[in-house]
Order: sequence, then structure tokens, then C-alpha cells
Amino acid sequence: MKQNCFLLAGLSLLLLVWMVPVEGATGGYFSAHMLRHMTVVALATPLIVLGAPRLFSDIKVSPLLASVVEFLIVWGWHLQAFHDHARANPVMLASEQLSFLLAGLLLWASVLKPREALAGAGGLFLTSMHMTLLGAILILSPRLLYRAEICRLGGLPDQQMGGMIMLAIGTPVYLIASLVLLSKELRSGRNGELTP
Repeated sequence: MKQNCFLLAGLSLLLLVWMVPVEGATGGYFSAHMLRHMTVVALATPLIVLGAPRLFSDIKVSPLLASVVEFLIVWGWHLQAFHDHARANPVMLASEQLSFLLAGLLLWASVLKPREALAGAGGLFLTSMHMTLLGAILILSPRLLYRAEICRLGGLPDQQMGGMIMLAIGTPVYLIASLVLLSKELRSGRNGELTP
């Protein structure tokens, strides 16, 4: 029953964030994009993995490798050329969103494996750091980083709001999840030593 609730919540978040126009709530297109991105990778995908663990039980990727894959996908789509093309091309936009979803599922499926708590904590900590860095770059940049017209409509305040959304969602979710996994691993140790 609990798993069904997690799965329903995760799928509902995906539908909500992809179907509902959130631009009015965030103040612009770029910040809305960031709200969608962070909802997919940091909120919906862990709920889906927790809600359907059997579906992801065969994933054998290490948590650290999964965190590197997720890093490459997130930062790759935030490079100017890829980001701008995704704003102008519906196929690239769909590819971007699908890759965010798959990267999120891969990361959470790998870090939430019972015997991978310590490596999972490390993978999530790395993810927290790179999400924080990207959010900080968006906030602190003195100029707009993207040239797509739709990204320029809200100006610098919209870009900064996007960075704040990334920090407000990504940093705490990954960091808290990392600390929960680390605590779990430390509690499972015997005589003060970590279990292999």
C-alpha cells in the first residue's frame, strides 16, 4: 500500500509538471523550465523508484557511475547550444525531458539499493554538489547565459529565479537523502565499523 502511494505520487508529479503551465507561478519560462527539471529528477523519480522497486531491481549500475551519468546529462543540456536548441525544437525538448527522467530513475534506482547505502550516499552527495554549483552559476551570473528568445523574455531575474529553484529543491533533497543513507549505513555497522 505504501509503495502504491509513492508510485502514484511520483507519476502524478510528472503529469502535473509536464501538463500544467507553471510559468505564471514562477515568473517566466526559464524558471518554469527549472521547476519542471527539478521536479522530475529530484522529486518524481525517487518516488517512482520507491513505489516500484521490483521494476528497477535489475539495474546493476554503481551509484557513483549513475551520479556521473546524471551529471553529464544535466550539465550537457545546460550548455548554451543544447539548451537553446531544446527551446526551439520540440523533438530536442522531448529528448531533454526524457533524458532527465531516465537519468533520475537510473540515479535513484542505483542509490536506493539496500546494499549500496554508503556508495549511494556518496553519489547523492556528489549530485548535491553539482546541482548547487549549477544553481549558483545561474544566480550569480551578471548576464543571461542563454540566447533562445524564450529564455530572454524574463531577463536576468527569471534566470536567477531558476537558479534559486535549483538550489531550493535539488540541494536539500540530494543532501538529506545522502545523510539518511549514510546514517543507515553507520547504524548497520558492528563494533563501530562499517559493514562491507
